[in-house]
Amino acid sequence: MIKNKYMKDKLIKIKERVLQEIKEINLPEELEKLEKNYLGRKGEFTKLIKEVKDLAEEQRPIMGKFANEMKTELETAFSEIKKNISTGLDKTKDFVSNFDPTLQSRKKELGRLHPSTIIQNEVVEIFSSMGFSVLDGPELESEFYNFESLNIPKTHPARDMQDTFFVEKGEEYKDPYKFVMRTHTSNQQVRAIERLGAPLRAIFPGKCFRNEATDASHDNTFYQLEGLMIDKNISIANLVAVMNTLLSRVFGKEVKTRLRPGYFPFVEPGFELDFSCVICGGKGCSVCGDGWVELIPCGLVHPEVLKAGGLDPKEWSGFAFGMGLTRLVMMKYGIDDIRLLQSGDIRFTKQF
Repeated sequence: MIKNKYMKDKLIKIKERVLQEIKEINLPEELEKLEKNYLGRKGEFTKLIKEVKDLAEEQRPIMGKFANEMKTELETAFSEIKKNISTGLDKTKDFVSNFDPTLQSRKKELGRLHPSTIIQNEVVEIFSSMGFSVLDGPELESEFYNFESLNIPKTHPARDMQDTFFVEKGEEYKDPYKFVMRTHTSNQQVRAIERLGAPLRAIFPGKCFRNEATDASHDNTFYQLEGLMIDKNISIANLVAVMNTLLSRVFGKEVKTRLRPGYFPFVEPGFELDFSCVICGGKGCSVCGDGWVELIPCGLVHPEVLKAGGLDPKEWSGFAFGMGLTRLVMMKYGIDDIRLLQSGDIRFTKQF
């Protein structure tokens, strides 16, 4: 048998809950849904009232009267909130009727691609047209792929703490090598050879990290594009032809370049490909210094790198290059401070 006090307490709790929920209603459809959930034919409050018939005969009149009073109080509350919402809608209608559609609207801001993204997309398109695949790789890299597979021994200055961000690894990693934030996109060379074999044409654009001080032409975060071509009888002439094709298409004109000796452990022989600074016209500025911009370290792939990737250096040869996409951006758009590219200043990106 249902207890009189139990039903009375439950009716009061439902009433208080409904009155609280009503205060949070702002839309007619929300109010209609709430009213249906409680006072509708299958509503929670309605179902409870129907249980009055299960009470003891002497309790039914008392509880029936109390339940009707609760219901009337809720119906009054719903009626009041309906008036308030209706009044609010009338004010909205007045506002709409006074709205002038001929007035100039607020200008919508359009997004912009970052200049680094623009140049990267452009360079990727150029290399794709020359048959190069575009590959991606990890920014958090092991010492093996970032250094040792590229013929960079433990004693090489490239591993110096002032140049490299070393990352501590958890005990769950069994890899004996340390992890680093990749210092160049060259970490992809041996990975690509292991995965795709030879012949191979591929580029690897991406973000790199160096633990060094920043100035107008140096930053600790920058973008590079590594390139690798492996086949039979590859020569320096193939390297120069590809580089000149790239630069002439990026700048829309023939550019003045020079090739000078350079040392890089993963190429032999190694070169520095420079081109005349387009910011100062070769006269010298804060970006280039002497009128020449060091843009593309390059050379023929070192036999030890081919061996690390599982290729026979007596059968295969190739060239590799690492292009500074960030410096290319600066040359293309006449940007004289590399720090602007990572500043996050929207006023800067709006110019492109």
